[in-house]
Amino acid sequence: MFVEITNTPRDYAWGSETAIPDLLGSPRTGEPQAELWLGTHPSNPSRVVHPDAVGGAADLAELLSREGLPPLPFLLKVLAAERPLSLQAHPTPERAREGFARENAAGVPIDAPHRNYRDASHKPEVVVALSPTFDALCGFRPVEEVRDIVNLFVTIDSARSAPNWDVLGRLVHYLEDSQAIGRPDAEVLQKAFEWLVAGGPEVEELVTHVVLLAEMALHPAHAHMTEPYTKAVETVVRLGEEYPGDPGIVVSLLLNRVTLTAGEALFLPAGNIHAYLSGLGVELMASSDNVLRGGLTPKHVDVAELLEVLEFDVLPVPYLRPGHPVPGLSVFAPPVPDFELVRADLDGEQGPSSAEYEPAGGAIVLCTSGAASIAGAHGSITLVRGQAAYISADEGALTLAGTATLFLAAPSRSAS
Repeated sequence: MFVEITNTPRDYAWGSETAIPDLLGSPRTGEPQAELWLGTHPSNPSRVVHPDAVGGAADLAELLSREGLPPLPFLLKVLAAERPLSLQAHPTPERAREGFARENAAGVPIDAPHRNYRDASHKPEVVVALSPTFDALCGFRPVEEVRDIVNLFVTIDSARSAPNWDVLGRLVHYLEDSQAIGRPDAEVLQKAFEWLVAGGPEVEELVTHVVLLAEMALHPAHAHMTEPYTKAVETVVRLGEEYPGDPGIVVSLLLNRVTLTAGEALFLPAGNIHAYLSGLGVELMASSDNVLRGGLTPKHVDVAELLEVLEFDVLPVPYLRPGHPVPGLSVFAPPVPDFELVRADLDGEQGPSSAEYEPAGGAIVLCTSGAASIAGAHGSITLVRGQAAYISADEGALTLAGTATLFLAAPSRSAS
């Protein structure tokens, strides 16, 4: 079964007015278009384009239910960030189930602004950059690097005509004291993070002062000192413009500052704190809306619950390298059972004009350029730029042909 599907992009304030329409060839509305959701998540299931062809089912969740099939375990998105998103992390499966049950038992409405768990699923995710660059904060950086950045600010502050570097003293104390005592990085980062996200007058003064020093650090006179951490300093300035006074501005200095180029990907597992800063990408995640926020947002921040979810260990930036089982296919397969993401680049000149791929279950395919036909055991469909389709599992191995770029989401084959 091949079923064309669509959806209306979500108009979150941080979205771009142009990126999603320009990618998919749809009209600009003059409003931000932040995320296009393709899947069966109950808060925004994809619409069926031709419901009469499938017995009147209006959306994909209804169609699968009528067919006796479960909802899809994944959610495919196109994400366009014009402004930075909130600092956030996602729970493990066990934490999601426990939190969802706990809030249900407490009678917290499912749509309450202060609710943490809107379903019982974890939310690991993969993002693949489509724009030339895609900027993000991702995971905790080594404490030694944080010290270097803070010491840069101390040096600049000390050289001012009216130095006020004592406002940095508490943060310096966390970092330097830990060096003397020999505490593990994870413990140091957790203590500093807890103090910052708790807020208060001392943190508010620190945030304002750090933004001022970051602006000074970008002056050409300080370029020789700032160079290794220029992006981190620029991020502080930008976040200060977007979210003035927010503790997440200083928290950003504790995190890896990452720039993906087109085609590169990150995998964000449970407990990894992150924030997308700017860019256009394709995102694939478990079908969940569980987000624990930690700043850079006017929305609810539950510090206690966030601390239960976060992993403070310093780890390498979680780049996800694709496999290439056949020419033209890039398979992003993270170590989770819920999904894998396939990018098909078909052109017939520098690459193949066709490729085969067999999903491990029901799949969704999105065409982001050109036109392609997709054929299975029982049917076929032709998609052009901006169109998407659901493909049932009984179609088996698929033949993708044409001159196009396709993104195909399916359950993980390694878990099947």
